[in-house]
Amino acid sequence: MAAIDKLIVQAFIDAGNAATTTTAKGKALEDLICYVFELVPGIHATLRNQMNVFLTEEIDVAFYNNAVPEGFSALPDVILVECKNWSAKLASDDVVWFDYKVQSRGMPLGIFITTLGITGNQAELTRAHKIISDALQKGRRLIVITVAELQALNDTDELVKLVKQKILEVVVKGGLM
Repeated sequence: MAAIDKLIVQAFIDAGNAATTTTAKGKALEDLICYVFELVPGIHATLRNQMNVFLTEEIDVAFYNNAVPEGFSALPDVILVECKNWSAKLASDDVVWFDYKVQSRGMPLGIFITTLGITGNQAELTRAHKIISDALQKGRRLIVITVAELQALNDTDELVKLVKQKILEVVVKGGLM
């Protein structure tokens, strides 16, 4: 277990809040997620802002996961992350686009990091929640972690537990809570 320095987390959040461009806001959120995930045992490589060979899709962050017992042991070897530091919830078209990127790479898991969550109602499977439910039926798990949830973390054990809990909820409930 590694401690997560709340001052560093807050500094990344403050940098995103103070940023004047969407690029700078996004970079601050990417910096935050890289800081937190790279503390997890077994995460050994990171790629950021990588375009596919056709120059049509960009992956914000990708982690290589060695799947050690004290880390993300049950997660795939590659973890794809989409970061959205927006002042609104993610709409269904944003979720569709990320799901497509996850699908086109043959990956079973995608993680959204967002300031405010996603649109719609989970119980009614409306808006973005419907997209996440549809992806699950096709073998892909999409989870959403908010900045507030990241701020609450004290150590990497809590992060691992949070990710596992999110996956469990999306699978058992058929969507996000």
